[in-house]
Amino acid sequence: MSNPIEQIITSYKTIAVVGLSPDPGKPSYEVASYLKKAGYRIIPVNPACREVLGERCYPSISEIPEEVEVVDIFRRSEFVPEVVVQAIQKGVKAIWMQEGVVHEAAAARAAAAGLLVVMDHCMLKEHYKLHKNTR
Repeated sequence: MSNPIEQIITSYKTIAVVGLSPDPGKPSYEVASYLKKAGYRIIPVNPACREVLGERCYPSISEIPEEVEVVDIFRRSEFVPEVVVQAIQKGVKAIWMQEGVVHEAAAARAAAAGLLVVMDHCMLKEHYKLHKNTR
């Protein structure tokens, strides 16, 4: 499977959502809520929150005590390098930068570390596209 979008969506089930907002009107909340309903394990990462979507929230990726497979980034592009460094140290399998989140150098660093990388795509939309024909 050479398509990283399809590979991430079909192979991995534990997703740390960096920048997950407790506000139901925000895209991060909408996407994480959808993914949780679709059967993914969502781990919120937001230093300003204790809990989002009924899940314990962590201040950073490095403080998550369990294995993380995918890091889904809802932060401005300038914060991506720091997130990627933590993700590599954590041993995740993939970095997913949401729509509008682009950082070529951080993407190259993640790819060089052996991670699958998706940039400037919405995980909800991509999951829906892959699964709409299987319902």
